[in-house]
Amino acid sequence: MRRMVAPALLVGALLLSGCSGPGNPTPAMTPPPAMAHAEAVTLASGLKAPWSVVRLDGGGALISQRDGGEVLELTASGDLREAGVVPGVVSGGESGLHGLAVLDDDDARWLYAYHGAEEDNRVVRMPLTGDPGSLALDVAALEVVVEAIPRASNHDGGRIAFGPDGMLYIATGDAGQRDRARDRDFLGGKILRVAATGEPAPGNPFGTAVYSLGHRNVQGLAWTADGTLWASEFGQNTWDELNRIEAGGDFGWPDHEGFARVDDAIDPVAVWAPDESSPSGIAVVDDVVLVAGLRGELLWVYDTKTPSVEPWALHTGEFGRLRDVVPGPDDTFWVLTNNTDGRGSPGADDDRLLQLTLPEG
Repeated sequence: MRRMVAPALLVGALLLSGCSGPGNPTPAMTPPPAMAHAEAVTLASGLKAPWSVVRLDGGGALISQRDGGEVLELTASGDLREAGVVPGVVSGGESGLHGLAVLDDDDARWLYAYHGAEEDNRVVRMPLTGDPGSLALDVAALEVVVEAIPRASNHDGGRIAFGPDGMLYIATGDAGQRDRARDRDFLGGKILRVAATGEPAPGNPFGTAVYSLGHRNVQGLAWTADGTLWASEFGQNTWDELNRIEAGGDFGWPDHEGFARVDDAIDPVAVWAPDESSPSGIAVVDDVVLVAGLRGELLWVYDTKTPSVEPWALHTGEFGRLRDVVPGPDDTFWVLTNNTDGRGSPGADDDRLLQLTLPEG
């Protein structure tokens, strides 16, 4: 397994030699345990630039395809079919159809989708109709939940998820307007928290949709059992980040990247060089955070129960670029590859949805 020299260990050596600085990570951690990999099971193949996967009750899943705006249904029996196309998706650069989320309420079962439109990024919702194996999008009843999220050729964010509080969390990118990432009145470079119909959620720190700020490009959201929100963030040229999110927290971009050790920004809990990560989706399995890496072509593993242990890598280079990861059944997890988006080297069956198991240490 190819592994980077962990920044935390690197800093330990610097501290021992009497050298440190504000851009260096925190002191050395314990090396990770040696682990053996379990065999991967292919759940779906032939996907085209997939971006998000959402598991459904009963064993199926929905998968978004970025460039065409399609939402695919993976049935419990393993068949793959198109449930519909999200209207108004305008793809280009890194934008298109991104994150999906599902909410059941008294009136309907709703599919939420984050997507690029002509002038902005937005979150929409539409009823999800039909029975498993024949699900369909009721696009005639589409509603806009949040609009005017800035759009650009890159840094478009795109992950959405319902939290344990029942609110919808939306990860946005700075859309190239880096100087506004810490601006509370700008929706880019933020994590937003809204009610199911789009109004700012009760208790938000600024009375608006903004929940946290100072982000460059967040593409992963997940919660541990204690209700803590974790987010992955693409860095510029130095450090990608895994952050523990606080309501009203300012994470420093563009003034700080990685461990800044300053009073006006919150430091990440872990960092990686962009060529060893470029993190997208994240998942929590038994309070272990799994981070899908695009350029790094791997999964980073951070055990929140033993934070003194250095994050370690799984499946380095085995499946190519990894876009999303979600908890699976029976202590497994599902990983969505992303080799057909124009930046990867697709194999004959790409892209794929895989089922993996955390190895025993």
